[in-house]
Amino acid sequence: MALLAFCRDCFTEAGPASARCRACGSPRLARHAELSALSIAHVDCDAFYATIEKRDDPSLVDRPLIVGGGKRGVVSTCCYIARIHGVRSAMPMFKALALCPEAVVIKPNMEKYVRVGRDVREAMRALTPLVEPLSIDEAFLDLTGTERLHGAPPAVVLAKFARGVERDIGITISAGLSYNKFLAKIASDMDKPRGFAAIGKAEALEFLGSKPVSLIWGVGKALQETLERDGLKRIADLRRLDESELMRRYGAMGLRLSRLSRGIDERKVEPDGETKSVSAETTFETDIRHARTLEKILFRLAEKVSARAKAQQLAGRIVTLKLKSADFRIRTRSRSLASPTVLAARIFEAGRDMLMREADGTAYRLIGIGISELTGLDKADPSDLVDGSIAHNVKVEGAVDALRAKFGKAAVVKGITFDD
Repeated sequence: MALLAFCRDCFTEAGPASARCRACGSPRLARHAELSALSIAHVDCDAFYATIEKRDDPSLVDRPLIVGGGKRGVVSTCCYIARIHGVRSAMPMFKALALCPEAVVIKPNMEKYVRVGRDVREAMRALTPLVEPLSIDEAFLDLTGTERLHGAPPAVVLAKFARGVERDIGITISAGLSYNKFLAKIASDMDKPRGFAAIGKAEALEFLGSKPVSLIWGVGKALQETLERDGLKRIADLRRLDESELMRRYGAMGLRLSRLSRGIDERKVEPDGETKSVSAETTFETDIRHARTLEKILFRLAEKVSARAKAQQLAGRIVTLKLKSADFRIRTRSRSLASPTVLAARIFEAGRDMLMREADGTAYRLIGIGISELTGLDKADPSDLVDGSIAHNVKVEGAVDALRAKFGKAAVVKGITFDD
């Protein structure tokens, strides 16, 4: 007999019309006519950075919390209390604090967030090898064929996973379940936080029809405006045109619009969809022109990138410098290294060379650095007979990392970070 409803707290099967679990009394029931047939999931951690900070400091639990930069920075994320006041991710800090002046502001601790993200990822991989990470705090999972392994349908396995993450890691997640990736991701946003929602084949066309075209993956603001000018405001409007007409008007995007508007998404969950880059950036309180000041900030960012990459067991061969001028124009410069690196010294050296060419008196409001073309640590920083500094820096940074792990980040401070 197909599973139609179950309790998300004790996992007891429930009647299709039940308001509460007959075993534990919980109102948190998962209910859907196709619950037993759906196996593609999207998992998204709720207000990830903010939830971790509240986990680690219980005094913050009932307070609005913003994780982000200074007054001229942006909101990395915020808790749901702050969202009630209108605060949103990527919002300028001055605007966020105007909306919610009582908010507590905490600077991001990416090393901590990466560790928690890795713990969540490992818990996912205990369910299925088909895990496709999208970012530090979200991923697709294909649970097809796992029922015999786990002794329960994918829906129940997903709910047990959510409870396990909350119990063992101390954060909450929201999960969406469907028959493809597109609809699973939409479902995961339907019931946040601590959400669980499903979208089945029988309801897909009706469900999508009234939604705005912006719900479709890949439709940004510019394309949305173009579609609306063409009279295509709702997803149902797209279905009035056949596939060839949509492709004639909008090229390859037209094919995606046609398929997704009909609930068709043939993309597989790709377990190799790992992190493409590791980076760090900061927005200044006041614009900076002085090359030496920019250099010091760049060094600290290179150390952050190095620490984050080491935490993820990654190294990169391409170093990219990012600068945003006072008039909001962005400059990016990249350099390929002879071998992948995870060393702060090598990342900084490449970034500094690029920075010196751009430090021409221009006032900058942001600087960032990152590595890409990633590989494992086993290929990082091989010994070089010509460049002996690599082997030296491997030893030095290894010793520094060991001291900081034992005594804290402030145990070792590099000379370049001191004021002149």
